[in-house]
Amino acid sequence: MKTALTIAGSDSGGGAGIQADLKTFSALGVFGMSVITAVTAQNTMGVFGVEDISPALIAKQMDAVFSDLPVDAVKIGMLSNAEAIRTIADRLRQYQPRNIVLDPVMISKTGYRLLQPDATAALIEQLLPLADVITPNLHEAGALLNREIRDIEEMERAAEALRRLGAKAVLVKGGHLDGEPVDILYDGETFTRFSGRRVQTNNTHGTGCTLSSAIAAHLARGCDLKTAVGRAKTYIQGAIENALDLGAGAGPTHHFHLWYGSEGLEA
Repeated sequence: MKTALTIAGSDSGGGAGIQADLKTFSALGVFGMSVITAVTAQNTMGVFGVEDISPALIAKQMDAVFSDLPVDAVKIGMLSNAEAIRTIADRLRQYQPRNIVLDPVMISKTGYRLLQPDATAALIEQLLPLADVITPNLHEAGALLNREIRDIEEMERAAEALRRLGAKAVLVKGGHLDGEPVDILYDGETFTRFSGRRVQTNNTHGTGCTLSSAIAAHLARGCDLKTAVGRAKTYIQGAIENALDLGAGAGPTHHFHLWYGSEGLEA
């Protein structure tokens, strides 16, 4: 069985972060491992608190995994401070895993800042050059480049600019634009557009975490990047279409829709 490691924060509500990553890995037939960078108190209504894991313990978690288990892909999610980012980058340079997917999580869907402002420079300097692909949404891409992104042409220019910062490939997600959602993948040579169907639902908690984890899972299984992104897009489309109406706010996507459908075990 192929394996994937998620390095991210914990979501007590189960819809995003480490929990979403591990569910996605399992749903796509990949054995999941985890390094927890922070513990959050959150549910479908929002994030109510964050407590960082010490860089020393982050390093020990990474050592424990890499010294004993094979790692076919790495997904990196929520990293809240510069010291943790430097620690993770140091360990990645030491162990040199393949297929690093960086999801630059900066602000939660409800507006809670998850990445400290002074850590953005460390993210760009330390982790972008190690990433095989980064997966920012429009707000995250704009924050990394200090510019506004308003249409598909600006998404392409943003992808080029982000790749010049060091990432081998960039997937700019366009779900916040009007109309049908379009994501753009740039590998340094060509642009590839991935179109989706907009679903009228409020239950989209954890979509970014889930998509990046699905990309990592398919890379772990040996897909090339374009194929991995295409299959991950198909997976997240189904997860949103079968999203779970749980909680009073933005409910989670259905990570196991391929198994159970929208009606549960008997579907």
